[in-house]
Amino acid sequence: MTVRLRPLRLEDEGDARRAHAELDGDRFAFLLDWDPSESWQVYLRKLERYKRGIDLPARWVRSTFLAAFAGRELVGRVSVRHELNDFLLELGGHIGYCVRPQHRRRGYAGEILRQGLVIARAEGVDRVLVTCDEDNVASARVIERNGGVLEDVRANPEGSARRRYWID
Repeated sequence: MTVRLRPLRLEDEGDARRAHAELDGDRFAFLLDWDPSESWQVYLRKLERYKRGIDLPARWVRSTFLAAFAGRELVGRVSVRHELNDFLLELGGHIGYCVRPQHRRRGYAGEILRQGLVIARAEGVDRVLVTCDEDNVASARVIERNGGVLEDVRANPEGSARRRYWID
């Protein structure tokens, strides 16, 4: 299984929009801070600015957003936050990732997280916080297989309690 992480491109718009719609049913945003009324080019430029720490929305920090491909198939995505603010320290963590429903149970999540850890370390993050919903057993396993050590479970006023793992 080969997974390649890369920035979204103009030609990825249709697949990315479909992935966003698929995960919307899980109440999970595939495309972060995406406004469907904006052009795709505007969205891609916005992601590039966020990587440089420019024009960040409230509660955001500098971050790298990459799409995950197996061959030509868009299977998931990762967002690597280069630092933590209070919100991310409490509930969000350094890395957020997802796999499209039809590609789950194939090992993609573990590989996406593994590569996300490499990116975090390249950005100077030595100790990485990764969180998941308390009832997301599959994600908890992925995090633990990547070296995650459970620190605690914290209440989330916006939804399910969050399991918080640290990876050294």
